[in-house]
Amino acid sequence: MTRTLADWLDYIERIHPKSIDMGLERIRAVAQRLGLKRPAKKVITVAGTNGKGSTVAFIEAIARAAGWKVGAYTSPHLLTYNERVRIDGVDVADADFIAAFEAIEAARLLRQAQDDRIIPLTYFEYGTLAALWLFERARLDLVVLEVGLGGRLDATNLVDADVAVITTVDLDHQDYLGEDREAIGAEKVGIARMGKPLVLGDDDPPSSVLRHAYEIGASTWRISNDFFFEPAPVGRLAAPTWHWREVGYSLVLPLPQLAAPVQLRNAAVAIAALRALRKPLPKPVIAEGIARAHVAGRLQRFERDGVEIVVDVGHNPQAARELAAWLKAAPASGRTQAVFAALGDKDVAGVVAALAPLIAAWHLAGLAEAGPRGTAVEALAQRLADTAAAAGTRHADVATALAAARVEAQAGDRILVFGSFHTAAAALAGLAAD
Repeated sequence: MTRTLADWLDYIERIHPKSIDMGLERIRAVAQRLGLKRPAKKVITVAGTNGKGSTVAFIEAIARAAGWKVGAYTSPHLLTYNERVRIDGVDVADADFIAAFEAIEAARLLRQAQDDRIIPLTYFEYGTLAALWLFERARLDLVVLEVGLGGRLDATNLVDADVAVITTVDLDHQDYLGEDREAIGAEKVGIARMGKPLVLGDDDPPSSVLRHAYEIGASTWRISNDFFFEPAPVGRLAAPTWHWREVGYSLVLPLPQLAAPVQLRNAAVAIAALRALRKPLPKPVIAEGIARAHVAGRLQRFERDGVEIVVDVGHNPQAARELAAWLKAAPASGRTQAVFAALGDKDVAGVVAALAPLIAAWHLAGLAEAGPRGTAVEALAQRLADTAAAAGTRHADVATALAAARVEAQAGDRILVFGSFHTAAAALAGLAAD
């Protein structure tokens, strides 16, 4: 029976007993059965606690502006699974995913004399193999891989990167990566390769990252040490710009579409990653890519009846601090309300603490659609009992919470919807229908 893409996605969610089972042994075995080789002439792998998706988007946009044929693999998706794999800026079609999954399934089930096993794969491993299978057939100049979780044991680490990137290292996914920045950094730096560049977007990277890079002979490109960025002074007539520089080379660039102050850092890291490839990139091409790059769900703005609605995927305290920085830099003329829904394994109290001084009213929501990791609104409210969000209204889902916030809002107010990819997806779906 022919499976649709929806059938395949339902199937690959169910065949492995765990949703997350980190390690490379299974995916490497199936990749060998598939005969997978390198997915492109050059590969950049991007890890980090926050900023991965935006950094991938900047790299992709600049490389495409240069005329390169580019593939990008990101996760999770917001509205459709197809968003996870792009080839030349276009989401891969259902039929192509189906062909990839069929090939992977045949390889997974193939019993060989030297390896007589049916190999279980997780949902993410299936998706990663599908991306690599599709990229190899597209004959690409560059592939950009976003790490799903950690780095060392993530499925994307199957591929040896020509340039590895770590955007930031902060606390998140401690159950899998360790309880402090040193342990988490040790996992993320596992994507680095001997003698290859490692670009670091953190002003103060953990010593575990620097130590491992030294041990394997990876050449580090550190922000604020080896390359620099800063906003340019604002002129009365000229459009605002910013500067990127390293020794003997500098750029004057337009501000990106992506609005948060942290996006200059992400763009700077992306430029460093491409410079580390040592391929020619004319300065106008870099400027064009910076101006064009966009990512759904990163301070994505809408206007409804004079009320600004901002949707963001931020889901941990570091991301919340960046949201707070943006709110301070671009204050609304009226009140700011928050619609907040989060997964059960997140530091929700830390998120609220980062934003509390800037939020006039909270609307808490449940995330039943997120499955076992989702949090019902009463459970979320209980975890926030000692925070500024405790007095907020409670709603079963994001759509209901957003509707309540809109009823309260007046022209000039702002509504910030955030807390997870599921939160952003629900808001974007509702706003699109509206």
